[in-house]
Amino acid sequence: MRVLYLLNISNPDRLSADSGWIFADLLTPALADTGVEVTVVAPAPAGDGRCGFHRTKVPGTKYRARFAGDIDELVDLIHQTRPDAVVANQIEEAPAVRTALLEAGSDAVLAGYCHYLPFSFTGGGQLLLDPSLNDAGLGRPVLLAFAAGLAACDRVMVHSATAASWTSAAAARMTVDLGDKLRVVPAPRDERLVRDPATARRQQDVGPIGVYNHRLYAHYGTEQFVNLARDLVASGTVRLRVMDLFGKRRAERTGLDNSPEKMREKLAALPHVQVVSDRGDRVRYKNLLAGARFGIAPFRPGCPWSMSVIDCQGMGLPVVSPRLGWLAEHIDPELCFITPAEAVALAERLATDDEFHALHAKRAHASTADFAPALVAARYLEALT
Repeated sequence: MRVLYLLNISNPDRLSADSGWIFADLLTPALADTGVEVTVVAPAPAGDGRCGFHRTKVPGTKYRARFAGDIDELVDLIHQTRPDAVVANQIEEAPAVRTALLEAGSDAVLAGYCHYLPFSFTGGGQLLLDPSLNDAGLGRPVLLAFAAGLAACDRVMVHSATAASWTSAAAARMTVDLGDKLRVVPAPRDERLVRDPATARRQQDVGPIGVYNHRLYAHYGTEQFVNLARDLVASGTVRLRVMDLFGKRRAERTGLDNSPEKMREKLAALPHVQVVSDRGDRVRYKNLLAGARFGIAPFRPGCPWSMSVIDCQGMGLPVVSPRLGWLAEHIDPELCFITPAEAVALAERLATDDEFHALHAKRAHASTADFAPALVAARYLEALT
């Protein structure tokens, strides 16, 4: 099988903070292991030497990535690679890809991967536009482009059961018939970030640390985390380590949304909160996680998946989480909270109760076993055929 893998990269200057790129870098070698010929089309290469690569321009903004497909370039790529399947990781690009397949005379399967949903649903079934894609009122056009992408695809892949439910509900509201197109294919875990919790040694010198390793956008609910952080460190039982995953960002990105910089300043000003950078180094990132006692999930309503949560769990770190979205689907119910007081109680128990911590460390680690790249590659191929 020949696969043309179309990948948008939103953070080319810090690839370690771009979950789509990490996903591709882990998945494509696993696909190659099965004999698949993969060509990655992206602003930066992903995978290993067995994977072909075609470099594309970095989109100036996240909106260009959704509305500015180059059909001429796509037609040329299809002629060159003669794919059996094309994967559009930017689902809104699927109509342009379908057009290119038509013009190139290709009958390749077109699969869209819904890496990011531009909407979420409340418990009462109300559809909410994602605020990160609603600048200048563009949220509704993005949603319609997403629906057009669903309609253009032969297969639609999503991360989780929560994402499948939301995508199905949104499609139905926009009269898009998904039929049997939808497949749940989770993202692969990073095997470099896997540690048996039974072998982990407790850090006695600095005391228990809770780690927050998510991007600091406002739409991730970071303001709520800032408020929770004050409560978590108030008693002195727990210290917090906050990851600054971006570092210095391009002006095109800060011009659209400078909330990560503002949130970083707020967190750095809190006592017993350490803001650290992994400097784009996965070894340093692993060591920063290894020195923590537990992880903290984001307050992001439209969360269909979180690679940062999987990173923590693969390392044997229990993750405490607000009870919402995919987080409530995946994380142990005993570690989900509704109120800040519940969150503080859970964090302090994980910090001080070794038996409780050991139980949940084991469960967290086990919850990622099905996300090994080889297993995910098999599910991916099953979805494409």
